[in-house]
Amino acid sequence: MTETNLPEAFVKRVSNDPFLGTALLDALNAEQPISIRMNSLKGEPVLTNLEAIPWSKNGFYLAERPSFTLDPHFHGGRYYPQEAGSQFIDSILRNIELPLHPIILDLCAAPGGKSTLIADYLNGRGLLIANEVIQARSKILKENLTKWGTKNTLVSNNDPSDFEALKNLFDCILIDAPCSGEGMFRKDLGARNEWSEESVNMCAARQKRIVMDVWDSLKPGGFLIYSTCTFNEQENEENASWILQQVDAQIVSLQIPSAKKGRNGIGHYALPSELKTEGFFFVVIQKNGEERIQKNKSKKKSTLTRIKPESWVSEWTSITDSEFIQWNNYLFAIPVGQSELFEQLHSNLRIIKMGTELGEISRKGLIPHEALALDHSLLSSEIPDISLTKDQALHYLKGETFHLEGTQGFNTVSFEGTKLGWIKHLGNRFNNLYPKEWRIRMRID
Repeated sequence: MTETNLPEAFVKRVSNDPFLGTALLDALNAEQPISIRMNSLKGEPVLTNLEAIPWSKNGFYLAERPSFTLDPHFHGGRYYPQEAGSQFIDSILRNIELPLHPIILDLCAAPGGKSTLIADYLNGRGLLIANEVIQARSKILKENLTKWGTKNTLVSNNDPSDFEALKNLFDCILIDAPCSGEGMFRKDLGARNEWSEESVNMCAARQKRIVMDVWDSLKPGGFLIYSTCTFNEQENEENASWILQQVDAQIVSLQIPSAKKGRNGIGHYALPSELKTEGFFFVVIQKNGEERIQKNKSKKKSTLTRIKPESWVSEWTSITDSEFIQWNNYLFAIPVGQSELFEQLHSNLRIIKMGTELGEISRKGLIPHEALALDHSLLSSEIPDISLTKDQALHYLKGETFHLEGTQGFNTVSFEGTKLGWIKHLGNRFNNLYPKEWRIRMRID
């Protein structure tokens, strides 16, 4: 790695902080570990003989960084490249007492690593609302959660203040807050140039606003998971203490041996000087009070329509464990019993992904959406599938066409059992239906 000097003010602060020490500075100039997390919802791991991450059920280290873009399994959502420290969210979720079917908000969710982890944890239970305020990043979040393949997920593109209308709704809120990014210094050398003491002050103030914007939407007894990828006390322990001064809440004691307890016993750290990670801070705060039923008023009337599926729907998907809603001409599958909740969320938020989109209803039937191909729990086993070689799969993912034998009409295509998407076979050729915005742009030769 080409060494770029660490910011002088950062070096001075760390050197004078006995909690961190100069070992952290040495670690930030060492080689970074490469880690991924497998999608347990799509069967057995496609990569084997890997070093397990102790604090993450499905997390593993790689010996070297491969070209993820050239692996069809990556595009099919079989795993996600995710920094090991952020995978402590898995241990946190298993340390707190959530209801069997929790409603969880991942507030600052893009690009989606923690959201896919929460989806794994839920394993079809409850509901995850993954939110991202920046529109371009929300599209990436939608793509990654669509590829993960779960109908109990919803993606929104909202400012944190928009959630004020949803009082006492969430059992758990994860705020992986935008921060000064000191834990990015090894992974992204440009982050060193962007850092300043002023940026730390600005981030700490913004983090406070974000927390208070959504606090009322957390149920009494619910959990706030507050995390950053930075090391300074101002954005971490001091912000946690400030939260407790503003609201009626308490810090939750966690039994996570791998992580280092924070300054004054507040929160936990994953430090690159002690663990194979880039750096992560987290603290769990529980809202005091007894849960009460809250009837929220919607900002606008929902335009969703609950429907009973016609017989042709069963040709595409199982209709026994889902409810179906229609928006304009588009059909969605959602978990049983969640229609009213989806309507409430749709009325108050800017929703860009809603359950699993099955497709567009036309006069000739359903035009399938890529989300249906990627949700293995929904896709009918009767749908014809064409198995591709790796070379064919990469050309498909580039949006190209080639000679391919298959059943006339809509077919899924797969690589080594991993569904990739749809084609429409026309007899002597096929139309590649892989979304244009998802296509591989790099050379694959």
